[in-house]
Amino acid sequence: MKTTKAAKSTPVKPVAKKAAKKAAQKATAASGKATGVAKKATATIKKAAASKKAAPAKTVAKKAAPAKTAASKKAAPAKTVAKKAAPAQAAPKKAIVESHAALVRRARRINRELAEVYPYAHPELDFENPFQLVIATVLSAQTTDLRVNQTTPGLFAKYPTPEDLAAANPEEVEEILRPTGFFRAKTKSVIGLSKALAEDFGGEVPGRLEDLVKLPGVGRKTAFVVLGNAFGRPGITVDTHFGRLVRRWQWTDETDPDKVEAAVGALFPKSEWTMLSHHVIFHGRRICHARKPACGACPIAPLCPAYGEGETDPEKARKLLKYEKGGFPGQRLNPPQSYLDAGGIPAPPLGAG
Repeated sequence: MKTTKAAKSTPVKPVAKKAAKKAAQKATAASGKATGVAKKATATIKKAAASKKAAPAKTVAKKAAPAKTAASKKAAPAKTVAKKAAPAQAAPKKAIVESHAALVRRARRINRELAEVYPYAHPELDFENPFQLVIATVLSAQTTDLRVNQTTPGLFAKYPTPEDLAAANPEEVEEILRPTGFFRAKTKSVIGLSKALAEDFGGEVPGRLEDLVKLPGVGRKTAFVVLGNAFGRPGITVDTHFGRLVRRWQWTDETDPDKVEAAVGALFPKSEWTMLSHHVIFHGRRICHARKPACGACPIAPLCPAYGEGETDPEKARKLLKYEKGGFPGQRLNPPQSYLDAGGIPAPPLGAG
C-alpha cells in the first residue's frame, strides 16, 4: 500500500513547480505593470506640479503687464501736456491798463501813423457810380475784392443800370457771378436789390442809412461803404480785417460788428470814420495778417499790445508783406492815381496770366 501511494504522489511535484513558475511570472508582470503605472503616475504628478508652479508665473507675468500699460498711461498725459504747453513759448500779449483818455490818445496816434504809411488808402472795389459800388459790395461777401473786381466788368457791361439788372435772366447772371462763390444767393440779392431800386427809389441808390439797409443783401457794413465812398458821409466799415485789428490793439474786446462799430466810433471824431476804416483795412491786408502778422515790419509796433504774435525778425517779416508793400499787384483793376504813384500795381483781369 505504501508503494502505491508513493508512486501516485510523484507526478504531483512537476505540476506544482509549473504552477508556481506561472504564478511567479504573473506576479512579476503585474509588479512590472504596477511599477510602470507608478512611474507614469509619478511623472504626471511631477508635470502637474511643474505646471502649477509655472502657471502662477504666467499669471504674474500677465498681471505685471498692466503695470507697463499703467506706466505708459501715466506717461502719455505728459506728452499731451507738452504739446499743449508748446504755444506758451510764443510771446504773451502785453496787458495794457489804461484810462479811457489814454486809450483815445493811443488809438488816434495809431490812426495818424497809419495815415502816413497809407496816404493813398481807398476802397478796394472798382466802381464808377453808387449803383456799381452797392452791387460790388454785396458781391464781396465770402470772397476777395480782387475776385469781385475781376467779375463786375462783365456784369456791368451787360447790365449797366438797376432796371437792366432787375429784368435779367437769373441763369445768365449766375453764370457771370460764378467766380465769386455763392453765386445763386448773390444773384438773388443783386436782382432783388435792383428791383427795389427801380421800383422804390426811381433807379437811384438812396443816400440814407435807413433806406439802404432795407435793400436785399444790404446790411450796415455795406451801407457804410456806400455812404462813405459814394456819398462822402462818414461811416465805419467793420469787416474781418477791421474787427481783428481793433481787438489786437485792445480798442475793444467786442466781436459783434455793430458793437465794434459803436465802441470804435466813440474813440474818433465822426469826420475820421471813413478814412479810419481804409487805414485799418489796408494795414490788415498788407502787414497785420490773420495768421502771420509781420510784426518786424510794422510801423506801429511800439503802440501795439499784440506785438510778438507774428514774425519779429525784420528780414523775415519783410517777406510777408503783400500788395504794394511787397511789390505784388493790388486788388483793383483801376486803382486811384495816388495808389499808382506810390508804387501800387493794378490787378490783372479775370483769366489773365
